[in-house]
Amino acid sequence: MIIIDRALQARAAASNPIKVGMIGAGFMGRGIANQIVNSVPGMELVAIFNRKIDAAKQAYSEAGIEDIQVVATVGELEDAIANGKYAVTDDAKLLCRAQSIDALIEVTGAIEFGAQIVTEAIAHRKHVIMMNAELDGTIGPILKVYADKAGVILSACDGDQPGVQMNLYRFVKSIGLTPLLCGNIKGLQDPYRNPTTQEGFAKRWGQKPHMVASFADGTKISFEQAIVANATGMKVAKRGMLGYDFTGYVDEMAQLYDVEQLKELGGIVDYVVGAKPGPGVYVFATHDDPKQRHYLNLYKLGEGPLYSFYTPYHLCHFEVPLSVARVVLFGDAVMSPLAGPLVDVITTAKIDLKAGETLDGIGYYMTYGQCENSDIVQQQNLLPIGLAEGCRLKRDISRDEVLTYDDVELPEGRLCDRLRAEQNSYFAPEKILAAVGY
Repeated sequence: MIIIDRALQARAAASNPIKVGMIGAGFMGRGIANQIVNSVPGMELVAIFNRKIDAAKQAYSEAGIEDIQVVATVGELEDAIANGKYAVTDDAKLLCRAQSIDALIEVTGAIEFGAQIVTEAIAHRKHVIMMNAELDGTIGPILKVYADKAGVILSACDGDQPGVQMNLYRFVKSIGLTPLLCGNIKGLQDPYRNPTTQEGFAKRWGQKPHMVASFADGTKISFEQAIVANATGMKVAKRGMLGYDFTGYVDEMAQLYDVEQLKELGGIVDYVVGAKPGPGVYVFATHDDPKQRHYLNLYKLGEGPLYSFYTPYHLCHFEVPLSVARVVLFGDAVMSPLAGPLVDVITTAKIDLKAGETLDGIGYYMTYGQCENSDIVQQQNLLPIGLAEGCRLKRDISRDEVLTYDDVELPEGRLCDRLRAEQNSYFAPEKILAAVGY
């Protein structure tokens, strides 16, 4: 990570900044815009898409940019970039097609729309950095197949907990230990939270209530841990993860886990509620060399067999530009699937549901997501929550019951459904396991 600052300084000194386009100008998008404009030499945010043009303009104006040009064609966008203007548009595909843009940041949190934009960007050989665990955790593996064939990088980002976990995982591996657990620290977990219960918190921080509810009800952390699993070869110990309540320090949590079980599973992803220091992430790892275990004990990591490493913060949008630089300057994806999915996020009823109802979206009133190992998802034909919105129920569903494809009618004509079916077909279970060394 340290090398990136000087590489960006060199691009700034050469008057050759990385040119970035951003898809989405919500709460996180505005933070990213401000960060790039005011704190990242050697990088320029040359264009922003948002369905509502005024939101894209707001992202620039909050960053201190007032000379903004509205564009409606690729030619107009290219001219604006060539003339040093900052462009906004309500047509996301312009950013995908503009040759002057080096990489896109996708920060919508939407699955169907995100699928359309990412595939369009890949088709035009654009690197894509996603702040969209929901899309990644639903069809990320097949999108990476397309990216690999096009010779571009599709990557998750630094700053969000998955990227922070992956950085820590790579560090721990690089010093010779074997990671057996990647974990996420939460302050609250209640699957029945909804936009009404979270409205006050959302208003306080300027966020959308349904997004805040997706954090509180466990769906977001399930997506985050699913994409970590898919990038490391890990699984979950049980449906929904172990998810301990623990008010002590992270280091003390190592005693909660059975090392032999972790080894048998090839490592797991998990979360804890209430541990200190939080919020942050942790990795537990082992070392086979008794000489090195002696040194680890000397360095105050204890006697093992699990050694604790943690990062006591995640800085979200502050680190996203670093992800762009890693991809563009060094060809280094922060995180992407190893092959096919190992962990999925499945649809679970938040309330009693009735036949004929149409399911609402992630973080709303009707469903929440849980992690499940992908082989079980396939065997039981379980419905990924990333595809649940807009589905019509064929039968009554009790609260906390998981939904299958047989329980719903899918909306017609969605790209995300086609890509998910392609992903299921492309990655036979035996291919997935072989790719990650099982």
